[in-house]
Amino acid sequence: MADYKIRSEKEQDIDFLWEMLYQAIYVPEGEARPSREILNQPNILKYLCNWGRQGDIAYIATDLSDNPVGAIWTRLFDEANKTYGYIDKNTPVLSMAVLPKHRGQGIGTLLLNEMIRKAKDSGFISLSLSVDPNNPALRLYEKCGFVKVGIDGTSWDMMATLDKK
Repeated sequence: MADYKIRSEKEQDIDFLWEMLYQAIYVPEGEARPSREILNQPNILKYLCNWGRQGDIAYIATDLSDNPVGAIWTRLFDEANKTYGYIDKNTPVLSMAVLPKHRGQGIGTLLLNEMIRKAKDSGFISLSLSVDPNNPALRLYEKCGFVKVGIDGTSWDMMATLDKK
């Protein structure tokens, strides 16, 4: 893991976050990735649209040359503006992705552990997310305490209750 560092996002990371949102869309092996136009769909757009509002938190994983290779971010939603993985207005919805050539190297674990620490420090008692049950990331989420709390289309809504340790 010494090959990667985690840092807070900077203003210039917004384009990378949009790329990570695109990479976060699960595509089964052998299927073609959707057009990037999918990012304009309202339920996807709202994950990053007007980024930087109160409660938005992101971390970027970088390689030793400080090139971004992955990201994790959380955002609060409410009943009038909810999206995949929404539980309630006090539970941030988590999103994350790692560039394909860097997957399977523990970067997702580093990012998720850092975000869980930040959420606890910020006083949140839970985090939620949406994941396709066939996505290999499901194992990471379960290992970090996320449990299935519902189904939205073909994806699972999952939630982790954060210990106050």
